[in-house]
Parts: sequence; C-alpha cells; structure tokens
Amino acid sequence: MFLLLLPNVKWDKMFSATLETLYMTAIAGIFVFILGLIIGLVLFLTAPNQLLENKWINRVLSAFVNIFRSIPFVILIILLLNFTKFLVGTVLGPNAALPALIIGAAPFYGRLVEIALREIDKGVIEASIAMGASLWTIIRKVLIPESLPALVSGITVTTISLVGYTAMAGVIGAGGLGNLAYLDGFQRHRFDVVFVATVIILVIVFVIQFIGDMITKQIDKR
Repeated sequence: MFLLLLPNVKWDKMFSATLETLYMTAIAGIFVFILGLIIGLVLFLTAPNQLLENKWINRVLSAFVNIFRSIPFVILIILLLNFTKFLVGTVLGPNAALPALIIGAAPFYGRLVEIALREIDKGVIEASIAMGASLWTIIRKVLIPESLPALVSGITVTTISLVGYTAMAGVIGAGGLGNLAYLDGFQRHRFDVVFVATVIILVIVFVIQFIGDMITKQIDKR
C-alpha cells in the first residue's frame, strides 16, 4: 500500500544514488579527518606560547582556514572546476565532488581540532615536556588522547555537514541522492522521489550522529 503512494520512485536508482552518497561521504570524511587533524595541530602548536610558536605560519594558516570556511560550498565547487578536471579528469560523478568536499570541510574540521586541543589542561603538556618527551611523543601520547572525545564529536559534526554538501554537489552533476532528487524529482515534478531521497539522507544523518555519540561516550572517561 505504501509503495503505491510512491509511483515514480525507481528503487534501483535510489539504491545506487544512496551508495554514491555514502561513497562520497566516506572517502571525503577520511581525507577531511587526516587533513583537518594536521591543520588543527599546526594551528595549535604554532600559536603564541606553544611548542612551535610561529606567528607567521599561524596567521597564514588561520587566514587560509577562515577563507575556505567562509566560501559557500556551491560557489567553491564552481571555483574548483578546472582543478577538479585536472585532478580526476571530469567534473561529473562522485569522484569529481571529492576535491570540493575535502577542501570545503577540512578547514572547518581543522578549526574544531584546534579548539579541542586548546581545552587540554596545560599542566599535562608541561609535565610531558618536563619529563623530556619529544614533540611527536607529546602529539601521540598527550594531545590526541586527551582531546579524543572532542575530536570524535568534531568529525561527527563534519561528516554530517559532508552529507549535506554531497546533496548540493548532486545538483551540478556529482551524483548521489541530491542529483537524483533534483534531476529525477524536482525537475520532473516527481515529489515522491524528492521525499524518499530526503528521508534517506535524514536516516544517514541520524545513523552518523548515533555512531558518533556512542563512540564519544565509550572513550570519554571524564
């Protein structure tokens, strides 16, 4: 009975579009986590009174982060069209969306990482320095473990943003649920297609949030 209310929904296409959305979100999420962690660590370590204090590196990187966080994602995709074509050979399909997804979200997550690191008790870091720990040891044994719950919460929020970005990227041919909802749904006045695509995106978001919250509770010992 329920399926009769959705006469225009092609479930094989919906399934394929869902896989494309999950693919873009997962691949971009991995790169965003790695790049964002590096950006956040550099921002934190080069800040005043930190281990690698360097005002010029900090200012330049901070400006880079602020600029790319401020550019609307749809505009960023357009600005990166030539770069995307050079990198992946096309401006259509899920792979073509990845550069914009990563460049758009990594600075955002990098700022969240920096904020998480600032919340660490300075006494813990000072104690590690007093014991002769190297920079790499401090990063690996102090900074990341101490901020891990916040890092997981940050990547959860960022991944949810990526799901929304994939929907916007779909409007200009990146594939996924956004592309299906716009081309097969909105443009053809098939609003049941738009409805189902929206529900699936909401389910993906809820699942990501649930997993992120569960992991955060497991590792947060406070």
